[in-house]
Amino acid sequence: MLETNPSNADITGAKVLSVSQLNVTLAGQAILRDIAFELNAGEILGLVGPSGCGKTTLLNTIAGFIAQQRGSISIAGKAAIHPDNMLAPEKRQVGMIFQDYALFPHLTVEQNIAFGLSTLPKAEQAERVNHMLALLALSGFNQRYPHELSGGQQQRVAIARAIAPQPKLLLLDEPFSNIDARLRQSLMLELRQLFKQLQITAIFVTHNKDEVFTFADKMAVMAQGEILQFGSPADICQAPNSYHVADFLQLGSWLPCEVNGENLVSALGEHQYSDEQVMQFKQLKQAGSSYQLLVKPNHIEFVKADRVQHANMEVVHIGVAEQGFHYHLQSIAQSNPLAISQLSIYSEQALVLQDKLQVSIKPHPYLVFTTD
Repeated sequence: MLETNPSNADITGAKVLSVSQLNVTLAGQAILRDIAFELNAGEILGLVGPSGCGKTTLLNTIAGFIAQQRGSISIAGKAAIHPDNMLAPEKRQVGMIFQDYALFPHLTVEQNIAFGLSTLPKAEQAERVNHMLALLALSGFNQRYPHELSGGQQQRVAIARAIAPQPKLLLLDEPFSNIDARLRQSLMLELRQLFKQLQITAIFVTHNKDEVFTFADKMAVMAQGEILQFGSPADICQAPNSYHVADFLQLGSWLPCEVNGENLVSALGEHQYSDEQVMQFKQLKQAGSSYQLLVKPNHIEFVKADRVQHANMEVVHIGVAEQGFHYHLQSIAQSNPLAISQLSIYSEQALVLQDKLQVSIKPHPYLVFTTD
């Protein structure tokens, strides 16, 4: 039976991390811009975004490894960064797991885990280490050295070392990138259960949105040093707030479209939107002139065209996916200004290259964005 982290037992549901108007400039370049969010006890946040968008810099700033910033950070109610004060990294009660795990090669597993426990009495150190070995399924590996372990075992040691001092907050930089794809999913589920039972509040960086969907409670989509959207993965996937968020997360295909009085017009026809969306599209029409309709695979219907003149798309690429066949389609009439260069669909129906299809979009709450 896993035990609750004693240091977190009294803060269930309480605010553990508060970041407000955080700005970081390095070598004269703005790396983070007005970052603001909060995490409650036991929540896991996944930071996603393209390379160089500031994800790792944000982790390092929260941990205290970067000193030059404006804004404030509070950890478990204690100011870590304030305009008049900066708390040293070792006083923040933050655990950090690096992408390469950073285990000490000359120390055994149990010595690595005990590294951050030097202020405790020897008996308590030994008890804490044994508890971590049991929690992370490392019993029997205590006298081994890092080079004698698999990648997954090394990661477990790094996690054990980070949580042994019972930090208020755990930071992980791409923790699953070095794990074999076959083991990654099961390891994520196992660690998520562990974090939940120990009430560990955590932030992890990843390039893989699927890791966020599996491991995280909250998601922050970043670009160019800013958080574009913050919320639960489900909410963000259901209602992305911009073209850039939906495009980065690859939530579907893009159809060029026109916004008219009561409908949208694309190469696949007219799509009448609901009364509830009238005001939304009126405002959108004022925002710009280039529009993209987000079409998710489950919104697409198609039949093989019985006559060529009835077709609007053709198959240009065929792949295989868990959902069946993965087809890439393009508009037959490429001269049409609303022509679709690529529409992605999944189906168990067997098609061949250059098959002509009649494709339509099911009525649903349409998501339309400008690309500005």
